[in-house]
Amino acid sequence: MPGEAAPARTPERQAFYDRIAPLNLAPLWERLHSLVTPEPVTQCQPHIWHYADVRPHLLQSGGLITAMEATRRVLMLENPGYPGEATITGSLFAGLQLIMPGEVAPAHRHTQSALRFIIEGRGAYTSVDGERTTMQPGDFVITPSWTWHDHGNETSEPMVWLDGLDIQIVRLLGASFAEPGANNVQAVARSEGDSFARYGQNLLPVDWKPAVKTSPVFNYPYARSREALVAMDRGGPPEAYHGHKLRYVNPASGQSAMPTIGTFIQLLPAGFASQPYRATDGTVFVCVEGGGETRVGDTVMQWLPRDIFVVPGWAQHTHHASRESVLFSFSDRPVQEALGLWREARGNV
Repeated sequence: MPGEAAPARTPERQAFYDRIAPLNLAPLWERLHSLVTPEPVTQCQPHIWHYADVRPHLLQSGGLITAMEATRRVLMLENPGYPGEATITGSLFAGLQLIMPGEVAPAHRHTQSALRFIIEGRGAYTSVDGERTTMQPGDFVITPSWTWHDHGNETSEPMVWLDGLDIQIVRLLGASFAEPGANNVQAVARSEGDSFARYGQNLLPVDWKPAVKTSPVFNYPYARSREALVAMDRGGPPEAYHGHKLRYVNPASGQSAMPTIGTFIQLLPAGFASQPYRATDGTVFVCVEGGGETRVGDTVMQWLPRDIFVVPGWAQHTHHASRESVLFSFSDRPVQEALGLWREARGNV
């Protein structure tokens, strides 16, 4: 049964295993206990990247390689449990992207879906399939699968955002495709704000039928998200496990804004301490405002604005806000829910 030790290896059994190995055969009973486990087993480790420590290296990279040469100048956030594997949770990728003043990150497209959460700088842009949006700190911006996108910075300050992609999920399924654009900067075909006007006002064009599962709104401005959180805080006490927490949704379906990556934002009132919680989706958090700490077992991660940290799947954790705080987060929860795999546990278990 799963969870039990493998049967003992006798000389006769070992000889049998050696005979079948050249035929690319192996006994399941030797590995069943490690493949079908009583509870989730992950290499993911809790870890925090303090932005004050990372930023000097990120800016240094701006003098080492151009955005054009790099295609995307990104410092990957590699989980220490997955050294060299370009992943932060085991299923998702995360990295900090830098665009210096006057630079362009050239147009391309790929089957991987991407999110951008703006960390530093104001006024740079990203373009998605002919529509440009200006980015501000705290904005959540989507690049859907197989859409043309490029980035540019026409301001006088560096622009930094957190990239989150489903690279490992797409790789597992063997479905990766990518294509460079014909031009570095795609032509702008629609005015800025067009997608929000059409799809983001609790209205939809009368004859519009969604062609994909990703939200047709590709910029969720932080000002609007913050306003919603404040209204929740005024309307009642925080929920014991999450504070005031909202999920970003596709207005056409009510489902996750991205089909493979769930995105969330939560307000923790000053002095709030959440009750113990765990879920099967490993989650990446960004402190947007405030300060506090997250405890995962014996690991204590103290965070300030722009710090990024990861909580492994099925790891019991609590959040403690020393002052009013806002956390953005993302995980693979939509994939797990679609497959009937997602679970949560509340309280000490």
